[in-house]
Amino acid sequence: MKWRPFWVVVHRYAGLAMTAFLIIVGLTGSLLAFYHELDTWLNPAFSVPAAGQPRLELPVVLERVERLAPNARLQSVNLGHDLVEVWLEPKTNPMNGKPYALDYDQLLLNPYNGDELGRRKWGDLSQGLTNLLPFVYRLHYALALDEIGGWIMGITALVWTLDSFVGFYLTLPPARRDAAQAPAKPFWRRWAVAWNIKWQGSAYRINFDLHRAGGLWLWLLLLTFAWSSVYMNLSDSVYAPVTRTLVGEYHEPWIDVLDLDQPLENPAIGWRDAYRIAGESLAQAARERGVAVNEPVSFRYNAAKGFYVYTARTGADIQDTGGETRLVLDATTGAPKLLLFPRGQYAGNTVTSWLAALHMAKVFGLPYRIVVCILGLAIVMLSVTGVVIWLKKRRARLVKS
Repeated sequence: MKWRPFWVVVHRYAGLAMTAFLIIVGLTGSLLAFYHELDTWLNPAFSVPAAGQPRLELPVVLERVERLAPNARLQSVNLGHDLVEVWLEPKTNPMNGKPYALDYDQLLLNPYNGDELGRRKWGDLSQGLTNLLPFVYRLHYALALDEIGGWIMGITALVWTLDSFVGFYLTLPPARRDAAQAPAKPFWRRWAVAWNIKWQGSAYRINFDLHRAGGLWLWLLLLTFAWSSVYMNLSDSVYAPVTRTLVGEYHEPWIDVLDLDQPLENPAIGWRDAYRIAGESLAQAARERGVAVNEPVSFRYNAAKGFYVYTARTGADIQDTGGETRLVLDATTGAPKLLLFPRGQYAGNTVTSWLAALHMAKVFGLPYRIVVCILGLAIVMLSVTGVVIWLKKRRARLVKS
């Protein structure tokens, strides 16, 4: 069997199937490289300048939330320097046993005095520009279709990852069919053609070269984004087993800890006590590893698994901003269940931390964010040029038939 023609067909139709999704991913990804700046520009009231004073601690934030949203239950808190983001879900109305009707799931607070800056139903475009960037994020991550969209994008990412290797293979010069022919040029000289764009050629030739050479020059970045997308959408079913097989030990709270038989809505350890215990536990563990703890970043509760997740920025973090050092706390006993440093602890987690940071443009400062923005547009270009090649070859086949 001649494998090259087979892989040409596979690459052609895999690319065609992914085209619409990759165009969406590319365009939205370009915007998300500057998510914070664009969201602040669209919603200046949702951000405050640094006040030169300590930020509010979680217990104070909780008091504000209980006063401002009495019919809502806290899910998570992001403790930013210009904004505190509080995620909420409706409590159950004891009068009828149904959840309260809320037109928001996110409460935004001043990080220095706790004043309300706004509230929105995150990603709901019907609320206008307030939710434009959150909607773009939902579109990028899951086509704004929640779980079903997440599966679609996860499968697309997996096909994209595998097809990256097929596309790379097809750029390699084919082997000589007849050894009696005149000596062929060296391999590297023959392969160099695939890296170049013949700007003096026809429109179709330029389109073909842009597709082939563009994919080669950006191949490593494209593969990084494809595989990190698998991590974000198919973490437990695909990414985790592959990482543990090829890289080494890997842990995540949502994978390592099984769901409870029933969600634990009212844990024995409340938010305030859990926050204090988690902070003390992480500080002790960090001291034992010789790692500095800089500041808390977020705190959230997972009722389905019955644990809290305390996230802080430490000396082990990779990302430019925020933090990814996590301590998982049992909400019933208050005992630490899992401690995860972004690097230097488990090989699989170190690789994953880098993949996530590269995907979200949270390393190497502004220059890399510009690269990610341009890469998103390049993904669109590669998708469109691939369709043009497919249409050209399809017309040629129809003419022959």
